[in-house]
Amino acid sequence: MINRIIDFSAENKLIVFLIVAAAAVAGWWSMKNVPLDAIPDLSETQVIIYSRWDRSPDILEDQVTYPIVTAMLGAPGVRTVRGFSDFGYSFVYVIFAEGTDIYWARSRTQEYLSAVLPRLPDGVETELGPDATGLGWVFQYALVDTTGQNSLADLRAYQDWTLRYHLKSVPGVAEVAPVGGFRRQYQVNLDPNRLQFYGVPVSRVVEAVKGGNNDAGGRLIEFGGTEYMVRGRGYARTVEDFGNIAVAFGESGSPIRVRDLGEVVLGPDLRRGVADLDGEGDVVSGIVVMRQGQNALAVIDRVKKKIREIEPGLPPGARIVPVYDRSDLIRRAIDNLKWTIVEVMLTVSAVVLLFLWHFPSAVIPIVTIPLAVLISFVPFRLMGVSANIMSLAGIAIAIGAMVDAAIVVVEQTHKKLEIWDRDGRKGDHRGVIIGAVKEVGAASFFALLVIAVSFLPVLTLEAQEGRLFKPLAYTKTLAMIVAAVLAITLDPALRLLFTQIRGFRFRPRWLSRAFNAVAVGTIRSEQRHLLSSFLIRIYDPAVAWSLRRKWTVIAVAVLLVAATVPVFQRLGSEFMPPLDEGSLFYMPTTMPGISVSEAQKLLQVTDRIIKGFPEVDRVLGKAGRAETSTDPAPFSMLETLVVLKPRSEWRRADTWYSPWAPEALKPLLRRISPDTPSSAELVAQMNEALRLPGLSNAWTMPIKGRIDMLATGIRTPVGLKISGANLVQIEQIGEQVEAALRTIEGTRNVFAERTGGGYFLDIEWKRDELARYGLSVDQAQKTVQNAIGGENVTTAIEGRERYSVNVRYRRDFRSSLETIGRVLVPVPDVRTQEIDGRTQIPLSQLADVGVASGPGMIRDEDGLLTGYVYVDISGRDPGGYIAEADRLLRERLELPAGYAVLWSGQYEAMQRVKDRLMIVVPLTLLLIVLLLYLSTRSLVKTAIVLLAVPFSAVGAVWLLHLLGYNMSIGVWVGLIALLGVDAETGVFMLLYLDLAYEKARREGRMNSLADLQTAVREGAAKRIRPKFMTAATMLFGLVPIMWSVGTGADVMKHIAAPMIGGIFTSFLMELMVYPAIYEIWKWNFEMKRPGSPSPPGPALPGQQEGVAS
Repeated sequence: MINRIIDFSAENKLIVFLIVAAAAVAGWWSMKNVPLDAIPDLSETQVIIYSRWDRSPDILEDQVTYPIVTAMLGAPGVRTVRGFSDFGYSFVYVIFAEGTDIYWARSRTQEYLSAVLPRLPDGVETELGPDATGLGWVFQYALVDTTGQNSLADLRAYQDWTLRYHLKSVPGVAEVAPVGGFRRQYQVNLDPNRLQFYGVPVSRVVEAVKGGNNDAGGRLIEFGGTEYMVRGRGYARTVEDFGNIAVAFGESGSPIRVRDLGEVVLGPDLRRGVADLDGEGDVVSGIVVMRQGQNALAVIDRVKKKIREIEPGLPPGARIVPVYDRSDLIRRAIDNLKWTIVEVMLTVSAVVLLFLWHFPSAVIPIVTIPLAVLISFVPFRLMGVSANIMSLAGIAIAIGAMVDAAIVVVEQTHKKLEIWDRDGRKGDHRGVIIGAVKEVGAASFFALLVIAVSFLPVLTLEAQEGRLFKPLAYTKTLAMIVAAVLAITLDPALRLLFTQIRGFRFRPRWLSRAFNAVAVGTIRSEQRHLLSSFLIRIYDPAVAWSLRRKWTVIAVAVLLVAATVPVFQRLGSEFMPPLDEGSLFYMPTTMPGISVSEAQKLLQVTDRIIKGFPEVDRVLGKAGRAETSTDPAPFSMLETLVVLKPRSEWRRADTWYSPWAPEALKPLLRRISPDTPSSAELVAQMNEALRLPGLSNAWTMPIKGRIDMLATGIRTPVGLKISGANLVQIEQIGEQVEAALRTIEGTRNVFAERTGGGYFLDIEWKRDELARYGLSVDQAQKTVQNAIGGENVTTAIEGRERYSVNVRYRRDFRSSLETIGRVLVPVPDVRTQEIDGRTQIPLSQLADVGVASGPGMIRDEDGLLTGYVYVDISGRDPGGYIAEADRLLRERLELPAGYAVLWSGQYEAMQRVKDRLMIVVPLTLLLIVLLLYLSTRSLVKTAIVLLAVPFSAVGAVWLLHLLGYNMSIGVWVGLIALLGVDAETGVFMLLYLDLAYEKARREGRMNSLADLQTAVREGAAKRIRPKFMTAATMLFGLVPIMWSVGTGADVMKHIAAPMIGGIFTSFLMELMVYPAIYEIWKWNFEMKRPGSPSPPGPALPGQQEGVAS
């Protein structure tokens, strides 16, 4: 089949060129139109149920969150349900199984929610959150005014009622969440003395304000043939309007207005979130939340275009300051990857040209590289794979292997033409070329196919790791398949086109000679080629020594493999290699119960300290929550985005090359040894500067932090979840865990949530006293709601703007326990049993008022009350840290019955990956064995090829150890890719040994051990060039990845490092061990077999025809 394809391609060059050209054009279009992103979409399928009710967390948990959580547990496809109850808000996050469609999930959630809604208390407002997650926070800005023309209230009004709607209309934007500044509120502050004087209860004022702010319609009326729409204009639009609302009549018949009972002012609404920019104080900020499944770069570009369009209409003196812009990260990552791919292509091309030193031959693999890359974008686009760090990394690590088949084919034709020329040029050179291509074409095709197919098990990864590395697996596999097809179609056609036996003659002669040197060239034998002859002179004595000391060589190889095992066991472990996003995410935690004003002060202090570092460009901090259901943060949790300057603007430190290196050379030396602090060192310095009393620091990066919070609920890389039935007991266990973990090396910060750390003002009603005055609990509670906390009773409508209207006592009548005890509670008239306000009793006579502590925020997971412990580690691998910490906790913790402490964060993912790799790695080996057997039809040859696996493990493990890399999913992906490369190098190594053996046998030169050794030396040493070229292209093709710096480089390095180390040692050990094993096999199991002095072994595909010497 493959030989027929080669024949067709050779006979129909024009058709092949046209098809390839059309595919290349389609690839160019696909490349230009493929969506761009920094990393693949890692979003879980999540639906948020968001409820509002002005009650304390325990009331919300019991009456809202818990019923919803338990109802959602029964929904189809649900994996986890997390509930959060904060003051006034309930959040239920329903996480669905992998692959669930977001809109199917939303419809199922709505279906199950409909059964719960009738059972919720009156006044609870429940809705589904946007089709977005916290990972969709792609763009954040601040609305500032340095001229003083606009107050924070003015800026917040513009943000809420104008700017927000402009940006929300952008396609792909789910919502725009405001935070910071002040939202206006009409506040009716009542004087209880006046209420008592006029005999008016608070409830009557509430009803009057509600009824005094309303428009009405009187349908239609007709006058003189004209139709008029009747309107009753009753909206209160000013402070004076609300003050003039009539509440009751006095005894003299004069009206009692709201202004007679207190004062109406414009003030700030209750705030559950504040923002700060660069430590300069409160600021109005907005968060653009992208709809799930959208392309981040396209959405951000549309948002920035919209901002440019509306900037002329901003209030005088106001401007929009972009702070966090994920498109910068995306473009940096893509640009970095593009340059890395270019460097890889140039490196591989240079290796090919250097070894062949024959431009017409070298140009074929050089042309194959960009064509294979370009054409592979067609299936990428059709499969919906975006261009991101992982998908482009798949191309980068594949380039070195993509040209291996072309190299082997070109080198073999090169060798055959050399023999043809040496033997007097008998026959047509085209037949020689086609014969050479067929000779190694099938083996080369199968070798590339092994690399492609061996990577398919990566597609079985699930959850985050699956979404992260599947694009890499798709791109690498598809690129290798394209390269394999080109090797048996385009390469033969190009070989015939570019191979010119006779030179061109034209004038001037110097130009003719120069043109022939490039277009025709001179085919040099390996012995005459400077580099090849040098390698042969070195390797031939080495292989001769190996054949004399076979068992010594094999024993040394076994010892090297055995010595690698303890090194492997000492390697650390982590979930994923770090991704330098160019921004930091600082998330300190303080004790619950902190007020909004104190949170604002603390936020400003931390932001100002961070802004003082010269590497920092912008700092945007947030305390509490933004007005979005994707953000359940309490005031005790601060979140600060630290946007860093480009690395070139960081502080310089003296290094070994600083005194003498010229400025032109320093950019190259910085790739080897940077003269700026690393991100980890910068974080350590910031963390030291931010050691403030009562603050527990945690550091991550924006995308990574959002992913961790979305996947596990834990915002630090490592954490624990404590579940049980009692929050007090959970808090006590958490404090024990916190104390124990502080003693472990590598703990930078640890903080156990104080689940019972909220502060409450409890009003315990005396039921006997209530009964004495004829009051029900509900009637008494309304006074608490109206007079103390205040209640938003109506909404003031001012054009497009909407502001709440709040009624409650003036501040000085509710500012202490004593004044609260004097709050007047109206009681029913003895005769009429109606509450008319004439008789009002102090609250202290009806209830005991006191301060208590309780849960400031309640979490539950899958129906169980849960507390979190956040652990921020530094200087240790997460796997080793968790192993030590888990042993310590098992020794020290004695858990009550019904309580559990479970590791979370990266640990969940690491365990999941560990279990999955137990399937993936054996499956990969099984696929490789199957393909090798189908190719060789020999179990012995398959086993010999598989020896490359332990040989490569030696270099892979030792290089990881020397670089200080931990075992991670990225490293394992590199090792899985290495398995396919091992099989390819083994196939090529065995191919040339078999070719030499078969040639000697046909010529009758296979009668003794010396003859066998001569053939082995010929197949090993005399054919070192193609083997060295394939290994060198793969090895040096990966070196630019290790050389790269910038966004995405760390992820790629962790994938490439085991491949580089493995290819290096595998190739060296194969050069020494394969000849020895091959001789043992052939001599003992074929040549010495009775009655069969030299039977042939099973040949590799395409191996039946002539063999090059």
